[in-house]
Amino acid sequence: MLRYTLKRLLSLAISLAVASIMIFAVIEVAPGDPASFMLGINAQPETLAALRSELGLDVPKVQRYFAWVGGMLTGDFGTSYTYRTPVIEMIGDRLWVSLPLALYALTLSTLVAFPAGIYAASRRGQAGDIGVMGATQLGVAVPNFWFAMMLVLIFAINLRWFAAGGFVGWDAGFWAGIHALTLPAIALALPQAAILARVMRSSLLDVLGEDFMRTARAKGLSARQALWRHGLRNALIPVLTIIGLQFSFLLAGSIIIEQVFYLPGLGRLVFQSISARDLIVVESVVMLLVFSVIVVNFLVDLAYAAVDPRLRSRT
Repeated sequence: MLRYTLKRLLSLAISLAVASIMIFAVIEVAPGDPASFMLGINAQPETLAALRSELGLDVPKVQRYFAWVGGMLTGDFGTSYTYRTPVIEMIGDRLWVSLPLALYALTLSTLVAFPAGIYAASRRGQAGDIGVMGATQLGVAVPNFWFAMMLVLIFAINLRWFAAGGFVGWDAGFWAGIHALTLPAIALALPQAAILARVMRSSLLDVLGEDFMRTARAKGLSARQALWRHGLRNALIPVLTIIGLQFSFLLAGSIIIEQVFYLPGLGRLVFQSISARDLIVVESVVMLLVFSVIVVNFLVDLAYAAVDPRLRSRT
């Protein structure tokens, strides 16, 4: 297990290095100069040069890359061009919205998908299975931003159970914060629950056809007992993959939902920073999101090895 973990750590470090180069290169070659954007088209060349020097934009790109990476390794993500605020503080403030939202949505999708997938697999070809698969197909097909607007229309405008948008902050209390994130979390969880339920059903059906399951039934276990004692554990490997990918997506891909609900999260910060050509913020936030994706995949690999010891023996 130690050798397996070390190899995955090396792969993680290489992936992060490559990702940092690609992120910096792509964002830096994007059209538009932050200093020109901030001062406007009528700015004097001397003023423009002074601002570029102040922002550190007058040094070679390679030097800026290494300064950026070195700063991140020490916890210094630089200073926002627009707000003149340390980027780490801006990320920290918004992470307390995006991270709970992602965890909330993932929890909801898992609580819905696991029972639905198990129920459908245990009733293959029956009305319950057809109903669950039909519902999951609808969940995959419905755009989450449209579903989010329907949630606002029904539960915020008509029923007035929730606010239409905004975030009260965790200072107002844990349950007040959870209440404010409920509609966005449901909007994010719907398609993820549909995908996870389908994967859970498919994985369980594959396991139920294995020889060891027939052996368990031959030894006197009921179908339900064999499913819970032997089938579920062996069906978890592909499900763990999807859960890991879903968490990464929910953390990094909630820009539209945060815009719909006016949530001050990382997605909205990236959108605003792109609009303002605040490159240092965009680079740092995207790198943080990529880091979270790679780390989650690393943890999923370790979970694989814990569930299936055969993976450790192949390394």
